[in-house]
Amino acid sequence: MGKRELSESKLTLPQVKQILESVGTENLDQFQRRTLDYVSKFSKVDAVDAEKLLEILVKEYGLDEIEAVQIVNALPETVDELRIFLAGGRKIIETQKLAAIVELLNEKRILK
Repeated sequence: MGKRELSESKLTLPQVKQILESVGTENLDQFQRRTLDYVSKFSKVDAVDAEKLLEILVKEYGLDEIEAVQIVNALPETVDELRIFLAGGRKIIETQKLAAIVELLNEKRILK
């Protein structure tokens, strides 16, 4: 038997929530229900906004997809918080760009 190669994609919490909700809670196993509960509690934007934010962060601000996913998941509120997610990176991002990213995130944030 040959090995089967699976594809991998990075998903934000809102995207995971949307996928699990589309399956229907009655069709989820225990692990999937716990995952749905977690992502429901910790999603800070809806799935559509998460996808838009990912695209903007990668295309307009030049972030790696992994960095962008983590930023959308956590939605940092200040430039200092944002720097934490970009700390191990090889590129230096200007404070003006970081402030613009925080402003963009604040526009999309769901107030709870």
